Amino acid sequence: MNQNAILLVEDNADDVELAQLAFERNRISNELVVAWDGAEALDYLFGSGIHSGRDVSQLPALMLLDLKLPKLNGLEVLRRIRSDRRTALIPVVILTTSQVEQDVCEGYQSGANSFVVKPLGFDQFSEVIKHLSKYWLELNEPPPLTGG
Repeated sequence: MNQNAILLVEDNADDVELAQLAFERNRISNELVVAWDGAEALDYLFGSGIHSGRDVSQLPALMLLDLKLPKLNGLEVLRRIRSDRRTALIPVVILTTSQVEQDVCEGYQSGANSFVVKPLGFDQFSEVIKHLSKYWLELNEPPPLTGG
């Protein structure tokens, strides 16, 4: 399994806790890095702000991105990372409560690799995390994240 971090971009503390518990339950050993808003996610990826000095050559193996975020929404974050050659190939799964058709369409048009609606219960959420990690971290052949 790829040991690069998984970047969870989520502003809801309860959802972050659910994700952490689901990672533990499913024995996902990748570090889970949390960005609490869209601006922090970009700071993490580009080594700026509170993440200044971070080794930006270490890109996340996967980004789980909520849509409804403070400062910059998920679609703005997605467009920004897709427009930069250094981050353009990071696998991004939109993980949100939205089932609005326009959000799904805009997500894919903005470069999402997948769009998943968050289930309400923990057991179902844990299953989603298990399947996402199995596919994106074990089965999928990732692109080379060389920035080149």
